[in-house]
Amino acid sequence: MRNAEISIQLELPPELESQLSTEALRLNLPLSEYILRVLSIIKVLSNPPKTGAELVAYWQSKGVINSRPDISVYLERALPPTPLIV
Repeated sequence: MRNAEISIQLELPPELESQLSTEALRLNLPLSEYILRVLSIIKVLSNPPKTGAELVAYWQSKGVINSRPDISVYLERALPPTPLIV
């Protein structure tokens, strides 16, 4: 089965539209892409990862792992210094 795109027009309550728009703006995403992300998470919520390995596999499938190489710099500062063993 091939993936097919469809268009849907939604009538949203103003408050919900405002909340979605605000969050999309905060993430620097178009509203349509943010709504697509919100809808795609339903599958995960109905069957969440049960182990750390399943969670890591999910993150890898979504491209989260290694998506922020700049974070390692902050991680080095956050870790306590390694004690010297003499």
